[in-house]
Amino acid sequence: MLLPVSNLTRTETRRRAEQLTLHALTVELDLRAARDAAVATFPTTTTLRLSSTSTTTWLDFLGPRVHAVVVDGQEQVVRVADGRVAVDGLRTDGESTVVVRGEAAYSRTGEGMHRFVDPVDGETYLYTQYEPADARRVFACTEQPDLKAPSTFVVTAPAEWQVLSNSVAESVVDGEDGSRTWTFAPTPPLSTYITAVVAGPYHHAEGHWSRALADGGTLEVPLGLWCRASLAPYLDAEEFLEVTRQGLDLFHDAFDYPYPWGKYDQVLVPEYNLGAMENPGLVTFTEKYLFRSQATEAQREGRATTILHEMAHMWFGDLATMRWWDDLWLKESFADYMGTYATATATRFTGAWTSFALRRKAWAYRQDQLPTTHPVVADIPDLEAAKQNFDGITYAKGASVLKQLVAFVGPEAFLAGARTYFRRHEYGSTTLPDLLAALEEASGRDLSAWSGQWLETTGPSTLTAELETADGTLTALRVRQDDDGGVLRDHRLVVGCYSSDDDGALVRTHRFVTDVTGPVTELPEAAGIPVPELVLVNDDDLTYAKVRLDERSTATALRAAGTIEESLSRAVLWSALWNATRDGLLPAAAFLDAVVSQLPAEREVGIARDLLAHAAGAVEHYLPVPQRDGARALLAEEAYTQLGRHEAGSGLQLVWARAFADAAARAPEAAGRVRTVLAGDVPGLQLDPELRWSLWQALTAVGAAGPDQLDGELAREDTATTRLEHRAALVGRPDAAVKAEAWASLGLPAPGQYAVLGESPLSNDEVDAVIAGLTQPLHADLLEGYVEPYFALLPQLWAGRSIEIAERLVEGLYPAWVDGQEGQVEDHPVVARTRRWLGEHEDAPAGLRRCLLEQLDDLERVLRARSTAARPAGARGGHV
Repeated sequence: MLLPVSNLTRTETRRRAEQLTLHALTVELDLRAARDAAVATFPTTTTLRLSSTSTTTWLDFLGPRVHAVVVDGQEQVVRVADGRVAVDGLRTDGESTVVVRGEAAYSRTGEGMHRFVDPVDGETYLYTQYEPADARRVFACTEQPDLKAPSTFVVTAPAEWQVLSNSVAESVVDGEDGSRTWTFAPTPPLSTYITAVVAGPYHHAEGHWSRALADGGTLEVPLGLWCRASLAPYLDAEEFLEVTRQGLDLFHDAFDYPYPWGKYDQVLVPEYNLGAMENPGLVTFTEKYLFRSQATEAQREGRATTILHEMAHMWFGDLATMRWWDDLWLKESFADYMGTYATATATRFTGAWTSFALRRKAWAYRQDQLPTTHPVVADIPDLEAAKQNFDGITYAKGASVLKQLVAFVGPEAFLAGARTYFRRHEYGSTTLPDLLAALEEASGRDLSAWSGQWLETTGPSTLTAELETADGTLTALRVRQDDDGGVLRDHRLVVGCYSSDDDGALVRTHRFVTDVTGPVTELPEAAGIPVPELVLVNDDDLTYAKVRLDERSTATALRAAGTIEESLSRAVLWSALWNATRDGLLPAAAFLDAVVSQLPAEREVGIARDLLAHAAGAVEHYLPVPQRDGARALLAEEAYTQLGRHEAGSGLQLVWARAFADAAARAPEAAGRVRTVLAGDVPGLQLDPELRWSLWQALTAVGAAGPDQLDGELAREDTATTRLEHRAALVGRPDAAVKAEAWASLGLPAPGQYAVLGESPLSNDEVDAVIAGLTQPLHADLLEGYVEPYFALLPQLWAGRSIEIAERLVEGLYPAWVDGQEGQVEDHPVVARTRRWLGEHEDAPAGLRRCLLEQLDDLERVLRARSTAARPAGARGGHV
């Protein structure tokens, strides 16, 4: 079922907020027929109590039907257009009550009310996901964050189900038809996007957290953890709830504001588009955080960070909410920073900042160099722009900037400002000046210049160490800041100097804390020390900047980056090498050589995982095409070799096994090795379902396995997850007919046919699986005929699919697989075709153009790096 998408603007929602005051919201949902797959919709009734300075307004609703609109008891003519329900006859001298009755649609895209049927037991599960504006897919509402109101949910569903919402159920009444109606307590004032309902036969574990309060009382918070019944054996509730209690302890003390939402339920839900969502009292998570297969410490750390990220939102975002999506950073940047801070401070995962430096900031650096980058405080004119700004700037760059702010004002002043902010704006809406005022009061500093430099500009800073030496002694050390981005920022950072010890390991011999300002900053205290082998600007990773290594430091890092004891310093150094590779300043082959030679000795699972991913990216994207096949084989062989060299059953062995399966999908000569692993011939390696399917997908990609073998593997364990893996493997076969069938399953017309977009029965996760199999790197020759259909279909894709699915199709099917001939970047056929499409469609939706511009920029970056790496060494000019 295709539903309209209304792109609300900031201007019109501001006008509505000036006219309306929302006093209370009651939503009644009838989910009794949810288990019948033939029933596509469910009854929904919204009652709003409001005051208005105008007799007319509109409510937002993206449902198939509106049956009635009633204002103060008077039924109106139903008028619906573009997802908006017209409302007339409002009082301007008091309160009005508006009732809207209609039908909402169940979703398979992870938006609105998502419905999932578990293939293991046939049970039906429902959950809602709204951010930024999909509550209107479930009930009529004022879909903007600044119109907050106490919300009451009344849900009727099968009696044997569990039903949850943001607050506790005040009453549960059994119906005569085998149903039950749950009426939940009114919430404190909430924005619509963080209201939530979860329903189905969910399994749950219980816990509890309590703390003494300043008034002598005790805050009691019931904890709940929920998942599908078939996944109950894999629910490691003890660790999940332990991290939850550790986070509540830390935030209770840090924020000096008791947890405000009563209970704390956390639900792992299927086919989820996000990592998690901070619905107060009812946080939802992707089931990927429920580990059915082996999980490394790095994965568990990542889950803990997400748990605490969402918990930070209970204050940053839920209690004090941005007025409009321009200030999305007021919740996401803070939650990203506080989630990592809490993980490193309050849990056993003390190395969380290492993962942030190498993994999270790589996302930010990539996003911040795209032509579509934006300031942390962004200009968000409409909901389409808001949806696309849940990106590496808003999350990872924003968190990095806050880490620099903490270094600037001090952690105590930062937290003191947060406490003032929460007390001053509890249950209200805020903007940038509100937060800056609180931080300025706490720190005694004027933050206007800081805000202008860090929050209102774009692009990463670039910092380079410059050395002058004489007779083995450093005579001058300075940090140069590049102003290519148009702004010179102030940085508080650390410069580390390293030299080799007797065992050849790099040891930090000197540590200089300095404030970098302007284009050049001198470090006079460094004069007179022995010339270091490596100078690392931004050691300890306090600021947000790309670090350029001098020539001597580059050579040292390529030889010995992995020998530094401190994991955070290793991560910063590897990050510098990776950024230089992406920027075409360091040949991809040199980066690969460094990873292959040094990574076997790496002891941090997270660093090993991320560097192996970077290595695979270097092979597939940044190496010159003639070098690619050899590098693919080398990476697969090296990963296989390391399986036998790492401790049996260890997390590092598992990381290398996953890297081997990934590499083998692009290295036909590794097929025999894959079968050896599948046969169980690697000591200590547990062949769990995730790893087994990765290996089978590798075999199908190189044409070494077929449907019968894949069906046999599925028969070993038939679950929702393994069905997705099975689908990806089937689509991933090197067969033109298979690719054509996969293309059609997405609702896309075949090449040469009239380009009319069809419907597709696939869910969000199934779309991902098809795209993954369809675009296997070895199969580029089978996809040549799909380049023109892709560009011809773009307008229909954007208009005819929800934004979640449209973005997946536009980005996932972008034909970057076409290698073309070596030459000028602009001559590459896909570059030329993309530029032509953009030129011919200047009036295309901004979101669609943004997706294409980002894909084009990535492709052009890759082509420039390949071209640079293919030149003779002496022709490259300069050095890192």
